[in-house]
Amino acid sequence: MTSIVIRRCKLNGSVRCPSSKSYSHRAIAIASLADQPSTITHVLMARDTLATLSGCTALGADIKYTAMKMRIKGSHSLNPPENVINAENSGTTIRILTAMSGLVRTGYTVLTGDQSLRSRPMQPLLDALTQLGVEAYSTRENGMPPIIVKGGGIRGGTTVVDGSISSQFISGLLIASIYADSEIIIKVRGRLVSKPYIQATLATMKSFGVSIDHSPDMLEYYVKNARYHGTRFEVPSDFSTAALILAAGALAGEKLRINGLNFKMPQGDSRIIDILKKMGCRIIVDEENGEVIISSVDRLEGGDFDLADTPDLLPVVSVLALKATGPVTITGVAHARAKETDRVSNIAAELRKFGSDINEFRDGLKITAPPIIKNAALEAHNDHRLFMAFTIASMMTEKSTVAGAQSVDVSYPNFISDMKNIGARISPAPDRD
Repeated sequence: MTSIVIRRCKLNGSVRCPSSKSYSHRAIAIASLADQPSTITHVLMARDTLATLSGCTALGADIKYTAMKMRIKGSHSLNPPENVINAENSGTTIRILTAMSGLVRTGYTVLTGDQSLRSRPMQPLLDALTQLGVEAYSTRENGMPPIIVKGGGIRGGTTVVDGSISSQFISGLLIASIYADSEIIIKVRGRLVSKPYIQATLATMKSFGVSIDHSPDMLEYYVKNARYHGTRFEVPSDFSTAALILAAGALAGEKLRINGLNFKMPQGDSRIIDILKKMGCRIIVDEENGEVIISSVDRLEGGDFDLADTPDLLPVVSVLALKATGPVTITGVAHARAKETDRVSNIAAELRKFGSDINEFRDGLKITAPPIIKNAALEAHNDHRLFMAFTIASMMTEKSTVAGAQSVDVSYPNFISDMKNIGARISPAPDRD
């Protein structure tokens, strides 16, 4: 476990926001099902998206790429992979590719991942695929990876899927179902979480020539037979990552400029701008030029925030709470317990080390900032978003350590170097005997 030391600092300068992990996953998968070649630019090259690239290649896509451009020649008639598909740490990868594996013509597809991914729920997707005529099951019969999918195609019909755990189940079904033998109706039961990620799926599908009709509440989808067209797709910047950079500016920034942002395509985590404004941050937004300027204030305001649609903002809002004059209550994030780690529980445990008063409940946290933030030795639990959030929070202490630096290559490989370029005082922690 790689650890770093962080010391109190003031951030100043500019950071260009990395490309979106969510849109990169979706564009690679959809282009791999198109019958004509596609070109995708500004793909995020990180561990999670490389897992999707590898998995799509295993299913028969011909993918060539450079640092800035990817050319994909796909097909909706998929081959059985020669080996097990390893989704690494990526829930998006295994859920989209499990649905796509139903399109394999014959044979079986086996999908697995690292230890964390093998503890994440898959049963709602498996049940939904079974209703559509696809044999798909957990090898350990516990609803978690490894997963086996029998080829033969997706029959079609009506399926019901639980929407309260992850929107990725629905995204996977939507992406693959246009190639079913007959039309499909997808019905979502329970509270639909992370709705903006489904909107991102629909927007990406539309860019490749496929539009999906759905009910106004997005609890029912009507999927007709269609074909993806090869196209040129530019991956937008990532507001999930931008939220972390903005939090750094709010907690430790003099004047921090984030550029390269895209306000045109749907991204739920763009809500961070409204949250920062509500908490009293000084922030200037230029949507036309894709730029946000943020400066820290002495103290932020507390408040109540329902993050059901934006669970990746949980670590961000949690560390912002360390600078708030009143309590910050976060609700609607029970599904964040089934992310890379139990983020609700782990955030509560780690922020207590700063001296915070934390009340943890089933679907959220109530955080009361300490009078003085203590130095702390923090553990990110090999979770990339927790590592980045805890690193940013530590910039308000004299000297703290965070373990888990190796996790950032999942979504933001340049995080530490970007932070150091704008003034963060970060160094490797000395080895322990």
